[in-house]
Order: sequence, then structure tokens, then C-alpha cells
Amino acid sequence: MWIELVEALPGPTVFRPPVSESALLRCASSLGHPLPADLVSMLRESDGIEGEYGDGLIWSADRIASENRTLRDDDELATLYMPFDPLLFFADAGNGDLFALLPRLRRPDVFVWNHEDDSRTWVAPSLAKYLEWWLTGQIQL
Repeated sequence: MWIELVEALPGPTVFRPPVSESALLRCASSLGHPLPADLVSMLRESDGIEGEYGDGLIWSADRIASENRTLRDDDELATLYMPFDPLLFFADAGNGDLFALLPRLRRPDVFVWNHEDDSRTWVAPSLAKYLEWWLTGQIQL
């Protein structure tokens, strides 16, 4: 479903092999909470999707875990930004801004975190719409 959805959208994309179940478990364990069902479903088809310039449309499970752990555990970042714990970053915009889900609130919505002003802005009602709107240019940052 996910690969077909992305392939039908404009722009070149590169799909990775499906994630292993052990990598999914490591990711969730590292983060201390389960991953959202749609993200798990997507990763089971492709452990990350790269866009035209190598942009991370969807990061791999390992990168999701490492990027989120780094942001959540960095004491210096904690003095500069609101807490990152409610956010689950899964992709980057290529300009320093990051896309996130809110798994603990069980909302399917996608938000973007602006690294310059620490704002968190709604950009899509679901992971599928994020992919569609990002690849068709409807999300402008």
C-alpha cells in the first residue's frame, strides 16, 4: 500500500528493503513507547524512503530511534527548546526542520518542528497525507 501510494506521486523516490521485526522492537524499546501503527506498516514495506536529493521522506527505524534519542537526551538542547518527548520525529525537510507524529496522544496528525523558533505546526492529518502533500508541494516550509 505505502510503496504504491508513493510511486503514484511526483518525484523520484528510493525505497529500502523492509525493516526487520527485531529493528522495530529495538526502535520502540529505545524510545520507550510503541511506534504508531501507520509508521510501522510503512516501515514493514520499506525501512525508509529517500526523496529526490536524498532527503529523508521517511527515516529508517534505526535513524528514527537515534535521532529521537539524541534530541531527547541532549542537555544543551533542553535549555534551548521545549521538550521533545511528546514528539516522534520520522523525517526531515532538508532545511533543519523535522516532521513528527504524536504517538503518546494517539493522534495520526503530522507536525513540523521549526529548528529556528521551536514552533510545532500542524501540516497533515495523517502519514499518507504528509507524503502526498510533501511530494506535491502542498506543504511549504
